Parts: sequence; C-alpha cells; structure tokens
Amino acid sequence: MRLKNKVAIITGAGLGMGREAAVLFASEGAKVIVFELNPQSGNETVSLIEKAGGQALFAQGDVSKEADVKRAIDAGVAKFGGLHILYANAGVLWKDRDKSVIETTEANWDIVQAINLKGPFFLTKHGIPQLQKSGSGSIILVGSISALLGFTLAQDSYTCAKGALIALNKSLAIQFAKDKIRSNIIHPGMIDTPLQEPYLKEPGKREAIASCIPLGRLGSPRDIANAALFLASDESAFMTGGEMVVDGGYYVQ
Repeated sequence: MRLKNKVAIITGAGLGMGREAAVLFASEGAKVIVFELNPQSGNETVSLIEKAGGQALFAQGDVSKEADVKRAIDAGVAKFGGLHILYANAGVLWKDRDKSVIETTEANWDIVQAINLKGPFFLTKHGIPQLQKSGSGSIILVGSISALLGFTLAQDSYTCAKGALIALNKSLAIQFAKDKIRSNIIHPGMIDTPLQEPYLKEPGKREAIASCIPLGRLGSPRDIANAALFLASDESAFMTGGEMVVDGGYYVQ
C-alpha cells in the first residue's frame, strides 16, 4: 500500500503503459483518475481496477485540449477530495507521418507537439495548484531515449517534444521544491505496447530489436509502471529533477 490515501491522475490510461500504471497504482492504494480519449478503453481500465477492489474515475478527454484536462482534474478532486500524483503518460508515436524535418508536414508536426508536449503542460498547469493544496506531490513525465540519442529513422517532432520535457522537468523540480512537490522523468526504451504494435508486425522484427538490447528483450508496460510507482511513492522522497532511463541498457552500450 505504497500509495495509500493518494489520488493520482494518469493520462492515456486506457491502454499500454498507462493502463498498467493505473491498475498498479490502484493495487497500491491510490484512487485513480483514468484520463483517456477512448471511452471504451478508459472504462475498461476503471472496470479492471474496481474488480480488484480499487477506486477509479473515468474522465474522457483529449490531452491537447486545455478545457478537457482541467475538467478531468476538477472532477477527480470533487470525487476523491484532493490530488497528489500527476502522471503525464499520454503520447503519440507516428513513424509514418512524423519523420525528418524535411519530410514532416506542419500539421503533423503540430499535432505531435500538441499531444506530447502541450498535454503535460496542461496537466501540470492545472494539477500543480491541487498538489499545493494537498501539501506535497509527485509529477511524473514520460520522455524517451529518442530524446537522448539520434536515430537514422527520424521522428523529429516526437524527439523535440520529448527533449523539451527534460527541460520542463528541471524547471518544475526547482520551482516547486519549496512546496514539497517533486518532478521526475522516465525515458522508456523499446516497450512492447499497442503504440508500438504497428511497427512490430513484420516477421522477426521483435527478435531483431531485442538483439540490439543488452538485456535481450523488449520492455513490458509493467517495467515502466514499476518505475512510475517508485517515483509516485514516498520511496523516492529525496529525488527530484531526475531522469530514469528504463531501456534494458540500450542507451549505455
């Protein structure tokens, strides 16, 4: 029960890493606001939590829309009485549309930025005042090893958005340390999620990628959820402004 008496909002909690974190956080005692664009998958996450004896609220919305994010936070605070954890998990990875700067259209650049960067902006803008009211809190951002490395197969808008979150993380950590609010960022490597599924369909693709990872496998959503649980809990009470690379050793080889 590492998150007993805590309330968390997790964006993009309908599938993959977000759903895994929502279920895990609830099992550790948190009340979870499941923020998700797709009502079916969002409600499925809530159902999984409730069937296991936890408490959750589905909040439908688009993270790139400020009014949606504010409405979700307000609804969660009204239902659960406060807010302690902001987990900016939602993101998009569009390898077919987000390419090199010389190939990407302005419209595709903008939508990737809106979801991957403006989403965390809106979540922290409206969530941090609630954390201040609670007397402390934890902010968890999701970066990527794409922000730490260059890749021949470019995804430049995605990479720029994730890189910007590194800077935002440091700024939030310094600004709000006085309020006992911590901010940290996780950099996942190749994780086997529905987001990656379209790019892993080719026969032998998973095996080829795994062979490039020192630990010899793709990551699972639970690998990232476990890292997020640590950052959400008081076990990381002396950690802020930090970066956690969870990639099976790919970055350091």
